[in-house]
Amino acid sequence: MAYTYAELSKMTVAALREIAIGTGREELKGVATIHKEQLLPLLCHTLSIEMPHHHAVGGNKTVLKQKIRQLKAERDAAAGKRDAEAIIRIRHQIHDLKRQLRRLMV
Repeated sequence: MAYTYAELSKMTVAALREIAIGTGREELKGVATIHKEQLLPLLCHTLSIEMPHHHAVGGNKTVLKQKIRQLKAERDAAAGKRDAEAIIRIRHQIHDLKRQLRRLMV
């Protein structure tokens, strides 16, 4: 059966593994431990399915990294003052910025 990228991306990792094993191709041996993020491109490449290209939208890596560095300095200063609330708030901000940065990398 011919699949599209949209159909494959909506499937569970277990279903993708079954498809990979069912193809019987040498490139897809040992897929039992591969995560979905790694399995999906491999499966698309093997089955000659065109994957859409994701372009970074809504941010600049350099600016995000500068903000993270600045917040880390603020976090260290708050740790010196033993301000637990500020540390927690800053850690959450750093976490959010790192997530944005990872989304830009995809």
